Order: sequence, then structure tokens, then C-alpha cells
Amino acid sequence: MSRILQIHPDDNVAVALEPLKAGEVVETSSGAVTLRQNIPQGHKLALMDIPSGAVVVKYGFPIGHATQAIHVGDWVHSHDLATSLDGEAVTSASIAVPTRSVVPASRTFQGFRRKGGVGIRNEIWIIPTVGCVNSVAETLARIVSRDIRGSVTGVYAWPHPYGCSQTGGDQEHTRRILCDLIRHPNAGGVLVLGLGCENSNIGELKKLLGNWDPERTAFLECQSVPDELEAGKVLLRRLIDHAAKDVRCSIPASELVIGLKCGGSDGLSGITANPLVGRIADRLVAMGGTTLLAEVPEMFGAEGVLFRRCADETVQKELPALVADFKDYFIRHGQVVYENPSPGNKAGGITTLEEKSLGCVQKGGSSPICGVLSYGQRVQNRGLTVLQTPGNDLVSTTALAAAGAHMVLFTTGRGTPFAGPVPTLKISTNTALAQRKPRWIDFNAGTLVQGDSWDDAAEALLDRVMATASGLATCSENLGYRELAIWKDGVTL
Repeated sequence: MSRILQIHPDDNVAVALEPLKAGEVVETSSGAVTLRQNIPQGHKLALMDIPSGAVVVKYGFPIGHATQAIHVGDWVHSHDLATSLDGEAVTSASIAVPTRSVVPASRTFQGFRRKGGVGIRNEIWIIPTVGCVNSVAETLARIVSRDIRGSVTGVYAWPHPYGCSQTGGDQEHTRRILCDLIRHPNAGGVLVLGLGCENSNIGELKKLLGNWDPERTAFLECQSVPDELEAGKVLLRRLIDHAAKDVRCSIPASELVIGLKCGGSDGLSGITANPLVGRIADRLVAMGGTTLLAEVPEMFGAEGVLFRRCADETVQKELPALVADFKDYFIRHGQVVYENPSPGNKAGGITTLEEKSLGCVQKGGSSPICGVLSYGQRVQNRGLTVLQTPGNDLVSTTALAAAGAHMVLFTTGRGTPFAGPVPTLKISTNTALAQRKPRWIDFNAGTLVQGDSWDDAAEALLDRVMATASGLATCSENLGYRELAIWKDGVTL
């Protein structure tokens, strides 16, 4: 097994696949290289001399410039490499030339077919309209969980601190996300729990909801009843009675919507887990399914890779505008556009935003981009769609669920226990994490640098995705870890 990886022939750095020590000799495509410093796993080493100011290349693209002379065998990281991004104008996009691809054998999963769409879970959700009733929602969930039966698997409350003292686009964001979740087909029943005096009250949400299924949606205003717990129990038990009759049936993979997300990335993210998820995304799209790529700030520096994949003139205009608007969002708030990666990313071997972004976008595979969604919008087109979200893990995962994702494939090199409103399947970039945190990690992509077959790994991960869609619980579901987060003070839409 090779100890280093040069990802692209044009790269002037390679990635250490295991910890390497100063003085060791490693073989490269250009010959033997003696290491001048220790190189941690996932970090970069120079394959040639790189003058101060010259570009450093990884994935075949510049990831920044040398801040001092770098010698062959040097450790390349924050001490000698810096971003070249400066908030410059976004480049133009082009329409991709369609290419014929092999359509994989069709797949099916066992899901729930409902009036509001296909679901992969049969849960009862309690959604507060305002943070003031969070405790009521959580108390009701605990009480009524004893009453689940049939195919219902649980009762869950989604507390959040918003719903009042908000204005403009900030308030609109909260209302949109709440309405999206009320309509989510993973819920066999939803109790919308209001207080009565809040801005985002039940009446306001009903205006946005439009038509809803009265058999699986109930509303309760706590100020309007003598005992909100007794009233809530009656409504929830009625929802359980209805949902308990739901049965799973065979549904084609073309009706599956999958969100794509990464967090706690390391130097192996763009080498193992992200490109592996990209293969799953391409297979699902080829079968007629839908994938959602989020985290717009983590496209900065790699947007050109995406801009060459626009499916039509509409996407050709909307995608650059989305990236430009997000850069402007940073500027309006007095923030540096390229204030990224995080401390954990850097510890894992990622130095610049360009490097992080080039690894991040690989989760989207190579399919044409068929749509662009603003935050809070629901997906309409099949195929690959880009969704406007920040990089924050909880906010982005919640937005993916609200946009219609049945589950989220979440790649991580550092590990994280959280999960969103829908099943969040964790994929480790390295074997050490999978071994250290087996209760967090659902699938280990780290074996790919140990010689495992990409085709075998992709088939195994696709099997896991379909099993999850058919009811197999993720690690986070088994632990009871679920969160909801709404984007505070986002871009006004």
C-alpha cells in the first residue's frame, strides 16, 4: 500500500496516508523524496521545490500560494501556505455538454407512500411555532411516546428558540423552515404547537402551508385551552391512531431525495468519503433520483468546477448569482469571505478554503446541476440541485431536510455525534475515526486508502443507503441524537 497519494498528475503536493517521520524516504511518481519534517496523516508534503509566491496545486487546481520558499519533502501547511482568495468577482458559468452514462440497475426501497409524498420513517413530530412552548412540546413527546403502536417508531419534539421578535427575511426563514418540516413525508403525523401571541403563530403558518392533510396534521394553541398537556395528548393519540396503520411498500429509488453534507473534514475527506459519496450521488441521479448539495461558502474557490456543469440557461444564471450573493452576505456583515477552514479542519490537514472547497464539492459527483434553491425552498427538479445554506452543520442539515431530503449522507474526518430532523448517515474519511467512534460512524470510507475497491465500497454504501431508506436506524437514531437549527439573520430573500 502506498504511504502517500498524489491526487492529480499536475499536483506539486501529495497527501500523507499515514503519519510520516522526518528523514523517511517515500516513493513518488518523480522518484524518491526524503521528508524534511514530520507529516501528520492527511497533511501535505511538497513533491518539488515551490518558490515563495508560487501556486500550490492539489486536485489539479491551485489551493493557494507559498508564503515562503518550500523545498521538496517539506511539510506544507499554514506556516508556508495561504489562500489566494480575496472576495473577487465570481466567474461565469457554462452549460454542460450532455454525455451518455451507463444507467445502473434500478433499485427499490421499502418506504411509506403518503398524500404529501414518499417517506422513509413513520414518526410523530411536534413542531413548536415559538420557543416559548418548547418545554410543552418535549413534555408531550415524553408522555405520548408510551402510546406508539403499529408501524409508528417514535414521537419527537423539535425545539428551537425562534418564532417571535423577528422581522423581515429573518422571520420569513423561520416560517418557511417550520412549514417545510410540517409537510415532510417522513412524519406520519405532525402536531403544530403554538402559544398564541407570537409573530409566527399558527394562523400565519397556515397561510404558508396551503393545503395540508387533516388526517396527519393537527394544531394546538396553548393559550386557548385550559390544559395544554391534556389537549395535546388527545390530538397526538389521534395522529398515532392514523399513522399506526401505515405500511411500507416497494418504492423505486427514483423517488428518493438525498442531502449531501460534510463536517469536521480532514485531509482525507476529499480523497475517500467525499468522492465515494459523489459516486452514490451519481448513481442515484442516473436512476432518476434527487441529490441536494448545500454549503455555499464551502464552494468558494471551487465554484468553477460546479459552474461547468449547469444543465440549462436558468441554472447558468442562478448558480453564479447564488455564490455572488453569499459572498456579498459576508461582506455586508463585515466578515472575511475566506475566513475558513475551521481549527479542526486545519488540524486534520486542510490549510485553505480553496483546498477545503475542492474536496467538499466532490460530494456532488459529476452529474449536471439541474436546479438552484434558495434557503427554505423545497426541491422540485429531479437530479442534482444546489441549495443555499451556510456551512454550519446543524443549520445546513436542517435546511436539507426542509428542502425535502429523506436522509443526509454526512462525511466526517474528525467525527460528530449530531443528527438532523431526518436520518443522518455518518461516513468516516479514515479508519481510525471509525474504530475510535463506532457509535457515531455508520460507514467507514477510510479503507479506500488501504487498498479496498472503489466499486465494492460504492456498492456497499449504496446498499446501506437503501437499507436506511427501508427503516434501518442510523447510529445517531439509535442514540436518540436529533437536532433542529434555523439560520439566524440569513440573506433576505
